[in-house]
Amino acid sequence: MIAVRSQLRRRELITLLSGAAVWPIAARAQEARVGEPPAAFIDGFRRGLREVGLVDGRDYVIEFALPQSTAQMPGAAAELVRRSVDILLASGTPSVLPARDAAGQIPIVFVATFDPVATGLVASLARPGGNITGMTSISGDVIAKRLQLVTELIPNVARIAILVRETSPTAAQYVRESQAAAWGMGIALVIENARGVTDLDAMFLAVNGASVLLVADDAEFTARRAEELGIKHRLPTVSGLKEMVEAGGLMAYGGSFAELYRRAASHVHKILQGMSPADLPVEQATKFELVLNLKTARALGLEVPPMLLARADEVIE
Repeated sequence: MIAVRSQLRRRELITLLSGAAVWPIAARAQEARVGEPPAAFIDGFRRGLREVGLVDGRDYVIEFALPQSTAQMPGAAAELVRRSVDILLASGTPSVLPARDAAGQIPIVFVATFDPVATGLVASLARPGGNITGMTSISGDVIAKRLQLVTELIPNVARIAILVRETSPTAAQYVRESQAAAWGMGIALVIENARGVTDLDAMFLAVNGASVLLVADDAEFTARRAEELGIKHRLPTVSGLKEMVEAGGLMAYGGSFAELYRRAASHVHKILQGMSPADLPVEQATKFELVLNLKTARALGLEVPPMLLARADEVIE
């Protein structure tokens, strides 16, 4: 959880609510703390604030408070509200929901939620209504594109396992969108619901016959552990987070989170200037990244097609 205290008016406080459920891979760096969003995301937010003329240390100060799990999110959100914050910046649907429940009339800007209309966060993308707006990163089209890339990477794939977090508010929708996309490609899906890290060993043993493990974007577990098991069981892992590929996953495709954070700063600035979140349209991801890990591919005995390699935005050797 990150608070940004504006120096322009003493009581202005922008808070980023985040946690282990949203960025499970953040602890992979020795200097990172559990639950803290990757530095690239916060750097993107700072860059966006600079672009609208706000200077760190002169106009605002970022403060961190980091819930360790989804269970701690409501308490963390309530504590921020007690500080009389002016804006809550919530990262991912598991953070937005407790922020919404605690915020009252405090404006909320979200980053990287899954279809905010379908999840009931906003009335529409063009006219959010209420006190919530932000940036959305994933949709049925993105999931379908991710599955298409899997078929390019592993031709003739017929069975894919999908790992979702059992308590995720978007798990059911993620599964529905995945099933619709897979059906059109003639791919069978195996749905695996994980409660946490301890479920992973059993889960990997349960997906016999699957050629790939597709990890939902907000699955709550330690990514490095999942990637280690993927190599051990020779099951490639694919997700929407580039950070998971950096931790050892095979491939990621999804919206650029650093870019979404940068663009969210514009919404924050407009709200601080007096605009209502109800009148600020929800913006969708416009920059998407394909990231491949060749080291993992070699460990799994996979050869990445040259055409796919040429289209990658980043290749990890």
